Amino acid sequence: MKSRSFKRAFADVREAWDHRELWGHLGWQDIKQRYRRSVIGPLWITISMATTALALGLLYSTLLDTPINTFLPYVTVGFIIWNFILGCVTEGTDVFIANEGLIKHLPAPITIHVMRMVWRQVLFLMHNLVVYVIVLAIFFGALDEPYKMTPTGPTNPGLSWEIVLAVPGLVLLAVNAVWVALLFGVISTRFRDIPPVVNSFINLVFFMTPIVWDASILTRVTGGGDVGWRVLVAELNPVYHFVEIVRAPLLGHTVDWHHWVVVGGFTVLGWFAALVILRNYRARVSYWV
Repeated sequence: MKSRSFKRAFADVREAWDHRELWGHLGWQDIKQRYRRSVIGPLWITISMATTALALGLLYSTLLDTPINTFLPYVTVGFIIWNFILGCVTEGTDVFIANEGLIKHLPAPITIHVMRMVWRQVLFLMHNLVVYVIVLAIFFGALDEPYKMTPTGPTNPGLSWEIVLAVPGLVLLAVNAVWVALLFGVISTRFRDIPPVVNSFINLVFFMTPIVWDASILTRVTGGGDVGWRVLVAELNPVYHFVEIVRAPLLGHTVDWHHWVVVGGFTVLGWFAALVILRNYRARVSYWV
């Protein structure tokens, strides 16, 4: 019985992938509908990202006394990745509730709704990467050679062919976004307090993640003493590792192998948990919504 149940869970994911033309089209329509009657349409996504990154980059480069020509690209890429993670987590908790009508009247794998949401977030990410290209063109001279983010930080080798490592990093982000949305989406249909709890907690995660600050500042020694415990602030935060496998190659940083190990571990464990939830409760989602 357990084997057959797991087969149904795998079948739900497989059938959703087989219907990729459907959720791919719906994802495009979601963006078109959101910016219907807008003059510049989805370009508002890019403008919003550019404005936020520029404002916070200028502010925190002054507060942290870091060069703007290397810190602004760092903040920009961090925000691009963070917005993708934020969208997948917050919309993932509401993905089945928001599609109540389709779930009750359309006989289709519930994973289709998750794929649609993740694809929509990928499209937003592609729009935001335009900002990265612009920033890269402006500050290419500063990133094309060895540089330091902070006076006491490590020396980064600069941009190289390793920039292609961002591609598998982005793929892993999307793959993990699916299990996160499946897991939290199913749980949220049963316990409606989960979405507001996640929305509140995600703000804390942002400030605890090296997005607008560099992780190397945790190793600064002030007044003597051991600073090893400070590194745990970043290392125990899984979001930091997901951000780093994409941001590091895009900025010419060296990607430490342990980031890939942590992300790989979360990918395996996360999908196992999501499949268990899908095996046990996928049939109840249509009643819970």
